[in-house]
Amino acid sequence: MTEGRIRGRLIRGVGGLYTAADDTGAEYVLRARGRFRIEGITPLVGDLVLFTPGRGEEHGWLEECLPRTSRLVRPPVANISLLVIVIAAEPSPDLLLVDRLLVSAGQSGFSALLCVNKCDLDRSLLPRIRKQYALSEVSVCGLSALTGEGIPALRERMEGEICCMAGQSAVGKSTLLNALCGLRLKTGELSKIRRGKHTTRHAELLEAGGLSVLDTPGFSLLKLDGAMEPEALRELYPEFTGSGGCRFSPCLHDREPDCVVHAAVERGEIDADRYERYRLLLAEVRETWKGRYG
Repeated sequence: MTEGRIRGRLIRGVGGLYTAADDTGAEYVLRARGRFRIEGITPLVGDLVLFTPGRGEEHGWLEECLPRTSRLVRPPVANISLLVIVIAAEPSPDLLLVDRLLVSAGQSGFSALLCVNKCDLDRSLLPRIRKQYALSEVSVCGLSALTGEGIPALRERMEGEICCMAGQSAVGKSTLLNALCGLRLKTGELSKIRRGKHTTRHAELLEAGGLSVLDTPGFSLLKLDGAMEPEALRELYPEFTGSGGCRFSPCLHDREPDCVVHAAVERGEIDADRYERYRLLLAEVRETWKGRYG
């Protein structure tokens, strides 16, 4: 390492300024060197970096982003090992967004956990979600930040991981973080039309209560990787594995005749709603792949 440089991790970035924390927890405000823009490098919260501290009240300089182990496009974060996807009875769960996030996690090679928050408001939601994702290999847990239900088990699962908490606005991510880490983050509410109000404005890495968690703004739109081949999407659905026997090879499990996956859906062995969302994503991936050179 060049003399004077410090190794740290980016914990937030706002308005062209980045904050890095070193191994002791000390924080430094930095500006990125001009070569980042020239080389098309965008530092992300979660990046391990080398930086030069400033003197006095001067900003320091972000010198280098070290190689990433993983990256999410949205929320734009790096080096996470566990994606915690949060849904709730209110606002109405967007399971297509959940599936997009699961595909992103599968592409990046890290684990995902699906949390049904506010389960005290609707006891029927958790079993319905578990049924849909029973063959997906994603763990589904029920939580209530209000009553504390499921919080100890979630905290245990998150220990030792760099976690990213993602999902729609107003599903209770900040409230969960308060319960998990003993924080006092600002929490939101539902608007009159039952949509969430944003309370988290920027991604931020929080270190508290023995956990490392990236809190991210809620969102409702997420596009899949434009470089994904249609065949690759199929491989990210564990319920389709071991489905050899389709007439066509490769079979995308869409409308092809004699498709064993489609037959399993008709028999009720694979959840029909999850399968229909797969077909929606497949159509999107096909369209993007077809027009990639346009």
